[in-house]
Amino acid sequence: MTYRVRFTPEAEDDLVRLYTFMLEPDATDRALAERALEAIGAGMATLEQFAFSCRKASIDSSFFRELLIPFGASGSVALFEIDDAETVTILAVRHQRDSDYH
Repeated sequence: MTYRVRFTPEAEDDLVRLYTFMLEPDATDRALAERALEAIGAGMATLEQFAFSCRKASIDSSFFRELLIPFGASGSVALFEIDDAETVTILAVRHQRDSDYH
């Protein structure tokens, strides 16, 4: 089964925020921010085939799930919903050290 992965506008904003956050310590080191986005992209690509292999994000629904995306000493987590047999929607992307991550 192959899923089409799409992003909500809020999830797209999260990606921009994460990229900007990675640039804050040293705006000249774009390579680190680019590698972080590549890691996120690679993680998202796994959802095309293996969406149900990710951990459940809700006790009430097996369709809300979280994808852990390792990068360096921590990484990111993407909250997504399996909409139907063809579509996965990324709802949010957070750094694992963000204050609103769990």
